[in-house]
Amino acid sequence: MVFIGAGQGFAFAPLTSFGIIGAPAADAGAASGLVNTFHQVGTCLGLGIAVAAAATVPTGGPAAEHLAAQVTAALTTGSVLLLLALVITAALILPADLAGRRAGKTRSTVPAP
Repeated sequence: MVFIGAGQGFAFAPLTSFGIIGAPAADAGAASGLVNTFHQVGTCLGLGIAVAAAATVPTGGPAAEHLAAQVTAALTTGSVLLLLALVITAALILPADLAGRRAGKTRSTVPAP
């Protein structure tokens, strides 16, 4: 529970900040609400997928082995989803960030007329 609390504390606050960075001051509350909604939806969706993955483990054998197989399936699915999210984030955000940085550099090097 300590690791979960620390992880959420270190992750959700920066994610919320990054989610509202470009929003105008008048829309900051709505943007924050939207970010928090997606936090909640993502949590529920991730838990649902992990439970579905654990339910695919065939029954049989001792209960401890069955539970271990279910936990393994759920954690493996979570790890795959995390890797998929990282790849999608890198593919969608990094090119736009690099383009923005290049545009910023070219503007600063061009003298004003």
